[in-house]
Amino acid sequence: MQVRRSRDAHDERACDAALKRAFEFLGKRWNGVLLGTLMEGPASYAELKRSITGISDSMLSDRLSQLGAADLIQRVIDAGPPVAVIYRLTPAGQALLPALRELSAWAEDNLAP
Repeated sequence: MQVRRSRDAHDERACDAALKRAFEFLGKRWNGVLLGTLMEGPASYAELKRSITGISDSMLSDRLSQLGAADLIQRVIDAGPPVAVIYRLTPAGQALLPALRELSAWAEDNLAP
């Protein structure tokens, strides 16, 4: 005998909409890695590029723009001389730090290198 789930039973197990949005955004390639890199403090474009192996210039620029538009990072220009641009976490980005640290610890314990 086949047991059929009603539509209501399936809906009860639906993923939380906010969690879905978070993973859709943080799951985009490089977004989480960039935020994790900025956990150590502000960094220049060149420092970020050196820190993240495999990211192209255009992808780095695109992801920095997306994270800025989401108010997770801030682009700060120091008039210098010399002129310098750094990226740092906003308060909203800093609010992600505990979750990112927990994810990192989980990955260390549960995912093969």
